[in-house]
Amino acid sequence: MKFQLVVSGGKGGVGKSMLCSVLAMLFSRKKKVVAVDCDVDAPNLAIWLNETRNWQKIKKISTSSKAVVDYGKCTGCGLCAEHCRFNAIKMEKGKPVINPFLCEGCAACEVICPQNAIKLKPVKNGEIKVKRTRQGFFLVSGQLLPGETGSGKIVTEIKKEGEKFEYDIMLIDSAPGTGCPVIASLQGADFVVLVTEPTPSGFSDLNRVLEVVNHFNIPYNIIINKWDINADLSKRIEKWAGKRFLGKISYDKNIFKAISNLTPILETDLKAKKEIEEIYQELVKRIN
Repeated sequence: MKFQLVVSGGKGGVGKSMLCSVLAMLFSRKKKVVAVDCDVDAPNLAIWLNETRNWQKIKKISTSSKAVVDYGKCTGCGLCAEHCRFNAIKMEKGKPVINPFLCEGCAACEVICPQNAIKLKPVKNGEIKVKRTRQGFFLVSGQLLPGETGSGKIVTEIKKEGEKFEYDIMLIDSAPGTGCPVIASLQGADFVVLVTEPTPSGFSDLNRVLEVVNHFNIPYNIIINKWDINADLSKRIEKWAGKRFLGKISYDKNIFKAISNLTPILETDLKAKKEIEEIYQELVKRIN
């Protein structure tokens, strides 16, 4: 039976990718695992796993379109520029010129053009990379190309790529925030591990992403990372989480030294390694 576990948390920098990398390595010892990096704006799961090179498969994908003008048909009426709400079209010398970085592919210009001179055409706006890690499980990662839009759709395509592999558990590293990439990551999930930190912004963003998780009615647990930078707030969050509280991870600057050297946390002797191993053991009990 396939099981999708998403690591999310709202705020960026709370430790989602770090936790997801360690959980993927731990689960792979007994289960068939596929790890999926769904933070397409800043994918870094491969860095935490020290798997940044020798991708076995890289393919460009198209999940969006942009407007293109057929100047042979265009009469320069200017209706397209007048109705473009993104200001992506400007009239120059009596002809519409489209700025591809501002065009959202909404098709308003295509619909309004009386000469049928504007059409939407697909553009390559992202890429998907696949490789087998040293631990034997597959890693699927994707990235939005510079200046392009459609991160949520790319996340959907990345997850489809992950489904091509035989697995018991899919570990999904979610993007920060509550936008389209996060929603796409959560769709179809069986369980969510929410990571937060004991700061006002961390706790606030946790509540925001929790609204999305509850909307999809997905069971979840909560982890506090860097709990000891604010012990009082950590206690408040732990009490607030109640039975949903899964564990906590200590702050350690050596974690940053490890990632700088591309050393996975599970290959260190840091306190965080032992704490995440304990969290893993408890997580296995709860999802079973």
